[in-house]
Amino acid sequence: MVTIYQIAKETGYSAATVSKVLNNYKSVSLKTKKTILEAVEELGYLPNLHARSLTTKKSWIIGVVFDESQGVGMNHPFFKAVIESFRQYVDAEGYDLLFASRSIRNKQTTYLDYFKYRGVDGVIIVCSAYEDEQVRELMNSSLPSVVIDLPGATSSVVYSDNIRGSIEAVQYLHSLGHRKIAHISGQLSTFAGKQRLKGYMEAMKSLHLSVPEEYIMVGSFLSRDSGQEAMGNLLNITDPPTAIYAAGDNLAIGAIQAIREAGFEVPGDYSVIGFDDIDISQVLYPSLTTLRQQTELIGVKSGELLLYQIHAKQKDVKSIVVPVELMIRGSCRSI
Repeated sequence: MVTIYQIAKETGYSAATVSKVLNNYKSVSLKTKKTILEAVEELGYLPNLHARSLTTKKSWIIGVVFDESQGVGMNHPFFKAVIESFRQYVDAEGYDLLFASRSIRNKQTTYLDYFKYRGVDGVIIVCSAYEDEQVRELMNSSLPSVVIDLPGATSSVVYSDNIRGSIEAVQYLHSLGHRKIAHISGQLSTFAGKQRLKGYMEAMKSLHLSVPEEYIMVGSFLSRDSGQEAMGNLLNITDPPTAIYAAGDNLAIGAIQAIREAGFEVPGDYSVIGFDDIDISQVLYPSLTTLRQQTELIGVKSGELLLYQIHAKQKDVKSIVVPVELMIRGSCRSI
């Protein structure tokens, strides 16, 4: 196994300088860092993680929690993209990820107890729901943490501007001449679901548009089946809408399927807008107009907030709201 002493001999720098580079100290010049890292790559050096932990008093492991109450978790393209961006950011700083388990030696336990047992340096919580007591326990603990898609007063948080995005979606449909605009919401036990419904209601009110009770359909899960079922119900009401704003792309895709199965066309008969901008939304026919969430930026900002806490050795509470962008494509038309 290659050691830091061999790297020091190869580069002409001291073992202490090599150690500083490997531990990402800021006091080392870029030229020195480049030379040492090239030698690390050439010699195939792998760090002794146990020795590193003893030296730095850190485990170099970050815990990851996915709340599964919505039935999506890592299966949803948005959350998958966010965690990959986060992983790349912390990996560059020398950290590994440990996905949560509620079992220690076959005994059921809490997320917090599990992560304490594994000695993680911090935790990122993704796809969180209000009612999850174990998520709240993590947020309220002294363990450095960042939560994606859920605000809180006891933990740093990063989330998209759901309200502003929803307002832009309704305003765009209004600019095309639509006055009967329905909303297929996400599950209202989630922060994003509530925020997107709130933005829809604010926009409809500001534009002096009526919102019949049957114009709001709750998609129980962020799935195509849920969107299809909700759209089927909208098609059967006495005065159906001409446009639909769905709180997720999968919901919107399901709605489009229901419209076609009923013998109608998008956007010929109904205009549809989604939220997320998952990859498939661009290759659909017609391509889906949607609100793009900046998954890469969300992952990076989450990494910055968490590593700041870890390096400072104290918990910090900050909020970052990431803007969304309306991607105008082929699923909407003027009337």
